[in-house]
Amino acid sequence: MPGIKPPKLMAAGFGFSGGSVDTGHGRIPRPQRSGRRLGGERVITIRHMKASELDRIGEIDRSEHVTQEYSYRSGSLQRRNVDVAVPTWSLSGDHEHSIHGRVNAWQPILDRGGTLVGAFDADTLAGFAIYRPHLTEGMANLSALYVSRSYRRRGIGSLLAGEVARLARSHGARRLYVSATPSGSTVEFYRSHGFEPTDEPDQALFALEPHDIHMILDL
Repeated sequence: MPGIKPPKLMAAGFGFSGGSVDTGHGRIPRPQRSGRRLGGERVITIRHMKASELDRIGEIDRSEHVTQEYSYRSGSLQRRNVDVAVPTWSLSGDHEHSIHGRVNAWQPILDRGGTLVGAFDADTLAGFAIYRPHLTEGMANLSALYVSRSYRRRGIGSLLAGEVARLARSHGARRLYVSATPSGSTVEFYRSHGFEPTDEPDQALFALEPHDIHMILDL
């Protein structure tokens, strides 16, 4: 957009080796600071949000135009061309594609010790992730990751996923599980960060999201 300088990124994630994260209880230092300059002086910061802030997900524009989609069959990923317009979350109702429905689905994760991680451009929520520390023995879960449409392809998803991976390691997890939307961009994002499809999906998550691509990252 003319006249608006893109932010630079100053938190650690995949491919980043430094920075600090505001957990809400003070900042966690990292030994060496690393950032990604995208021009201008704006900075994307990563912050652990309060559970009471979950309704701020309504600030995210999750809309996208999907042109490729994956399925996973017989141990291999299969890609097909599609033409799907995914809208942003609905402001009304409590169905799965509404803000209220998403809050209802994710709030129990936070109530049971999960973490809401936000990526901020000043006071603007540019993206968020939800971390679930225990899915199964030794396995944590990246329960959600979204970046607002106007902030995509700037490394923000990597920062959020990197912070979730750091949390998982700090809690002793050996693997990180994600049930990924089957869109081409989403699956390719996770594969580029080391996630691979699993032939042994979590049964509860698979029952909820049978068309997703269920993937695991070895930590």
